[in-house]
Amino acid sequence: QVQLVESGGGLVQAGGSLRLSCTASARTYSTVAMGWFRQAPGKEREFVAGISGGGESTFYGDSMKGRFTISRDNAKNTVYLQMNSLKPEDTATYYCAARTTILVTTRAGGYVYWGPGTQVTVSS
Repeated sequence: QVQLVESGGGLVQAGGSLRLSCTASARTYSTVAMGWFRQAPGKEREFVAGISGGGESTFYGDSMKGRFTISRDNAKNTVYLQMNSLKPEDTATYYCAARTTILVTTRAGGYVYWGPGTQVTVSS
């Protein structure tokens, strides 16, 4: 069982930046793909970014490319999401998720473990 805990959410003005962190409870975390998803009220859960087990490959949702960066520090069992040039439409609850394989998928159903989420609000 892997427990994930997100942190770093908050309120920021449009154009600002936030860095989210997700810390995993298990050392086996370092061998599996991790992802960030977000969900706004009344909308479906959306893929934000993913990183492979070793960190060699990263993937982003179309609206996040060039603005968001995912990274991981396996020594700290932590994955990060650096978000720059934030827009009001980025407002959502952001979730960290872990797979049981080293490969990334953009499908939420491909992730087994989920954190409770952290709220990001971008004001205009």
